[in-house]
Amino acid sequence: MKILIINGPNLNLLGKREPSIYGHASFDDFFTDLKATYPSIDFEYYQSNVEGELINKLHEVGFSYDGIVMNAGAYTHTSIGISDAIAGIKTPVIEVHISNVYAREEYRHISLMAKNCIGVITGLGLNSYQLAVEYFISNVIANEE
Repeated sequence: MKILIINGPNLNLLGKREPSIYGHASFDDFFTDLKATYPSIDFEYYQSNVEGELINKLHEVGFSYDGIVMNAGAYTHTSIGISDAIAGIKTPVIEVHISNVYAREEYRHISLMAKNCIGVITGLGLNSYQLAVEYFISNVIANEE
């Protein structure tokens, strides 16, 4: 099983940026633990602060991976291009957010991507990513039976 995790703008600063909202753990440390927890999964991780690079990555893997877990950061609320890229690929995408976007500023309550994703997980910290992985594990196994 191949799963790509994509993080958008400013998520490269996890562990340093606003720890009261995003926690103290770096994504690299979390990703190392995630790979150790699921050794049979072929994980790839990609992070960019550039919208077009995120779209290019979706196009690159969107027909060959089993799942994509995507935290587009602020682009969630602004990027029609990322939303269209998700709609145009076959690999299912789960939108995740570390913080509860509905407990934050009103503009964060709108996701332009959500309608093209199979689900949204928000507000459960880095566990949001693991829950998305668990969904893909259950879904792929169920579809293979």
